[in-house]
Amino acid sequence: MTRILPCAVALAISQSSHAEEDDQKGTSTHNYLVGAMALSQPEYEGSERRIIKLRPLWAYQWGRFRLSTSRSAAAMNFASDPQGPGASALLVDGNRFRFGGALRFDSGRQSGDSPRLIGLPDIERTLRGRVFVGYKLSDRWDVSANVSQDLLGRQGGAVGSLDLGYHKRLGDNIVWSAGLGMSFANRQNMQTYFGITPEQSATSKLPVFMASSGLRNVYVGTGFITSLTPRWILFGNAGASRLLGDAAASPLTGQQSSVSAGLGLAYRCCRW
Repeated sequence: MTRILPCAVALAISQSSHAEEDDQKGTSTHNYLVGAMALSQPEYEGSERRIIKLRPLWAYQWGRFRLSTSRSAAAMNFASDPQGPGASALLVDGNRFRFGGALRFDSGRQSGDSPRLIGLPDIERTLRGRVFVGYKLSDRWDVSANVSQDLLGRQGGAVGSLDLGYHKRLGDNIVWSAGLGMSFANRQNMQTYFGITPEQSATSKLPVFMASSGLRNVYVGTGFITSLTPRWILFGNAGASRLLGDAAASPLTGQQSSVSAGLGLAYRCCRW
């Protein structure tokens, strides 16, 4: 559930002048991306301990349909990107308004991820269904919202977010982006990730805590993407977030505020 750049910020830059010309002619329907990203982030949302890891990135887009890993989709588009990771489809793709749906796997959380989680049950991997909308306020500003639900009944509950993004081209080969937003969750999701039942308290030695629905966190972030060659791109981002409400008050939360950062390199091709 942790975001490396905790906002729906659009990161966009052209692959080459030929690719842009193809898009304008409507002949560009396929493209893909493969790469990797180094990440520095908390062990889990609310943890005071940090981890550094290298994650592969890949994405494939065919018209309005896309398959992508987390954090890869933003490097593929020329405009704001409300679709997110997983298997997604744009059902409405207008000049300003976008609407669609998506499916993605949620990896959950393992009790071995952190010493603070020892004695708690693992949060099972599940499939989430997601509905998203995006609206372009101007050439540089956009707003988006989404709601997702655990479809397999594995206590994942429902979560959603509301985001405001800004992007600006800084020369021919680099785009800078920034954004802010907030997320919310229902009672089941908050209890699964931040609550502690009497049974879990007995095994973990942590106090009982029953979490309720509400705002989960607020966040800000910034990022860049630049083309090194017509196909190779370098991108990075950094963000800060703060837990709210029961998420902040939970005994599992060692630190209410956190920062994350990432730097990636990818090959993007070919828009044909």
